[in-house]
Amino acid sequence: MVYRASAMARGSWFPESLDGRLVVLRRHVPANLRAFRRWYADPEVARLTRYQDGPMRTEEIQRFFEARVLGRDSMAMAVHVRSTGRLVGTCAFSQLDADNGSALYHITIGEKDAWGHGYGTDATRLMVRHGFDTLGLHRIALAVFEFNERAIRSYLSTGFLVEGRAREAIWRDGRWWDELTMSLLESEWRKLQTLEPDEDQREDARLAGSAVVAR
Repeated sequence: MVYRASAMARGSWFPESLDGRLVVLRRHVPANLRAFRRWYADPEVARLTRYQDGPMRTEEIQRFFEARVLGRDSMAMAVHVRSTGRLVGTCAFSQLDADNGSALYHITIGEKDAWGHGYGTDATRLMVRHGFDTLGLHRIALAVFEFNERAIRSYLSTGFLVEGRAREAIWRDGRWWDELTMSLLESEWRKLQTLEPDEDQREDARLAGSAVVAR
């Protein structure tokens, strides 16, 4: 028996937008290249996202943006702060395998002052929901460097599990680090949805708690 994801039509693969609690994901536009040039030329961003030691060159960023961001081989979405509309990052599904219902997930929050505000976690939850609910995926996987502890915490909070590691695969900061492989199955994500309250329920609980404090 061959698994085939049921909702892999181009229209659903490329949504115009996905709305979350903290962020809105929108299709990239050519003008976003300016932000990419700034993000991927930053040594701190490059340290967390690149196998190579050092930022990307301008021509590399241009090719990457045209092929992987505006191109149609991956589903790349711009991460905008919901309250202000500010562009702070990018996320994507790549290597779609419709026969086996799988995809690889990638995310970069390029604006460093936006780190630690929950934008990446909210964007990841939106993409995971889209992958399982709309695209009919069975499995979403990703790779992350061992020293990127903030990203690992975010992925774990979304439900991803560490399934393996490439030992001493990356040289950074004068030492070797592992590269972790993480994944989330559709059945695991469904189970999490039954255990965790949705955003409306959390907001109702927060307001109820505030009312109790106020009294």
